[in-house]
Amino acid sequence: MSNWNAGYVAEIAYTYGYYEELNPLRLRLPLLAAGLALPASGTACELGFGQGVSANIHAAASATRWHGNDFNPSQAAFAQELANAADAGAQFTDESFAQFCCRDDLPDFDFICLHGIWSWVSAENRALIVDFLRRKLKVGGVVFISYNTQPGWAAMMPMRDLLAEHSRVMSAPGQGVLARVAGAIDFVDRMIATQPRYLDANPQLADRFEKLKAMDGHYLAHEYFNADWQPMAFSSVAAMLGEAKLEFAASANYTALVDMLNLTAEHQQFLAEIPDPIFRETTRSFLVNEQFRRDYWVKGARRLTPFAQASALRAVRVMLAVPRDEVVLSVHGVLGDADMDESVYAPVLDAMADHRVYTIGELEQQLAGSEASLAALLQIMLVLASKGSVAAVQDEAGIAAARPQTARLNAHLLEQALARTDLHILASPLTGGGVVVSHLQQLFLWAKLQGCPTPQDWARTTWPVLLRLKQLMTKDGQPLLMEEENLAELLAQAQYFSARILPVLRALGVTD
Repeated sequence: MSNWNAGYVAEIAYTYGYYEELNPLRLRLPLLAAGLALPASGTACELGFGQGVSANIHAAASATRWHGNDFNPSQAAFAQELANAADAGAQFTDESFAQFCCRDDLPDFDFICLHGIWSWVSAENRALIVDFLRRKLKVGGVVFISYNTQPGWAAMMPMRDLLAEHSRVMSAPGQGVLARVAGAIDFVDRMIATQPRYLDANPQLADRFEKLKAMDGHYLAHEYFNADWQPMAFSSVAAMLGEAKLEFAASANYTALVDMLNLTAEHQQFLAEIPDPIFRETTRSFLVNEQFRRDYWVKGARRLTPFAQASALRAVRVMLAVPRDEVVLSVHGVLGDADMDESVYAPVLDAMADHRVYTIGELEQQLAGSEASLAALLQIMLVLASKGSVAAVQDEAGIAAARPQTARLNAHLLEQALARTDLHILASPLTGGGVVVSHLQQLFLWAKLQGCPTPQDWARTTWPVLLRLKQLMTKDGQPLLMEEENLAELLAQAQYFSARILPVLRALGVTD
């Protein structure tokens, strides 16, 4: 029998996460900040899409035609179910990389993304991916890739190998993946209790392992227990992607683009003295002890003139994606939490508080005379977007094309909320991407779709669903046991949702 999973954990399903970096609209600010021309947006592909949540959200929320593969048939089936519901023309298959990447019927792509793939597949599959990028990415196209990197993983790598080896050697025959994961974690936990000298040399690992123990077993199985697992230096990845004619464009981590959040003045000066961009980026990983990278790469990068760069930045459309008074003026970087200057950020947030769509150029004009220059607005948008407070918005034609598709997909996702609690995302035709909506709030939206007009109706309609799912409301961290208490808390939550969250979801086009 052939080993179709090629050493990848396939016995249990991958998580149902949504990853905003895979939204092609999101690359505009980083690329323009780097002074690079933007790609077209007609076709896109996700390699190894997992459950396909991100790919389907992005297909439904844009006019872009998406393709993708994931060799796990149950995951591909779920992705196809979402694609059928949205009816956005997305094509998702259960083909392996060897099958999918060699197809001759695929279009060339403006955007190709792979999240959580590169470090977890074999060298042979990485070679297939590089060849696919070389042949199928259009000139001017962009690749998003994420991967584990050194030196942030250096101390942890032997411990990961020990976990995986315990799973392989010490587990009982026929034992399931989750049990093997739990057994390996218990073994290492008991080893740590003996105070091994390895921890004396690497004291930070004790805290890191404690955090690992609290993680979901499904995530741990896919993250730590594959046969292939290879953190790589940035320079090594750059050399491989260079074979596909790709050049590093920018980090997809918005806060990484703001040096003052991550690098001391001494760090910045040290990096500024390194002329080679690849070596500079490799060195930066040491300065910040980087563990995981998320990057954009371009085939045929074109540098913009300062005038063209400024014009393109002024044309970027943005909107406030959360209630104005819920924006906390603090941002986290490698150097810790940093306060955001209220005199700088408050005028911008106030100008956007009505949740209308603005171009950065319109904000620049509206705030003329303040500290909000174009350069300042770029940094402000990067910081606010990193917090999820601001989102880029596509053009009106894209919004119009996406509205019926997102309506269909969101209706399907709301129906899913009647039977499951692990899909916390809905699609926005404005942002071309996903919006986090909690399970309870999804049930309120579902009740609204059924014709229930008031928060009181939403609470009454939602309660039987929660009972069926064996979900109780909580208050002050304690479960509410009486029906009357649950209904009262449901009503309070529904009223808050109606007053605070629903107007923002309407502005985002998630609901009417």
